[in-house]
Amino acid sequence: NDNGALCARLFSRVRFKAMTRLKEHGEILFPPAAESNRAEVAAISPAPLAGPVIEVEVDRIYRELVPFGPAYHTLQDTLFLSGQGAWGKLKAPVLPAVGSMQEIIGSPFPLDGALHAACVLGQRSADFVPFPVELGRRIVRRPTQAGGSYITRVVPVSRTSDELVFDLGIFDNDGQIYETVTGVRMRDVSRGTIKPPAWMKK
Repeated sequence: NDNGALCARLFSRVRFKAMTRLKEHGEILFPPAAESNRAEVAAISPAPLAGPVIEVEVDRIYRELVPFGPAYHTLQDTLFLSGQGAWGKLKAPVLPAVGSMQEIIGSPFPLDGALHAACVLGQRSADFVPFPVELGRRIVRRPTQAGGSYITRVVPVSRTSDELVFDLGIFDNDGQIYETVTGVRMRDVSRGTIKPPAWMKK
């Protein structure tokens, strides 16, 4: 682009009888180093939740709420929930980088753990277990590192009968922003076969 930004898009060809069309699956924008999105960063605070909170131990999360294997247990210690959102600690496992892209966008595990926090938060209010189906916009300001410790804050944006939308941020322990994701759309991909446990509604 004229302002120095680099944009990459992923397309696939869809063939029809009369023609072929391009379907866009995603876009990634690398802004100039001097460009800043301060308004978006300020919208998500790294501070712990204020007021009454519900505490959920991560062992119970990965046993009953987000039943993924040990390699994906990125949330650490205790996840805190309230009407303001979710707040918790993250740990990226020490694994070798796969390809040069990880040097740009960082370890995928902290974002995965932040999405786990959103899934748990969603089970407090929805009658289904929400899984991410779309990320509106992801901004990586500093790439997360394998073995690094981070915190995440998840903020509820909107809710309908079949969809939850969240914004989230990933920070270091000093509150420095590493990345934000806005417009995380989450839906019931199990078609009603997986339900939140009753104790999550209390």
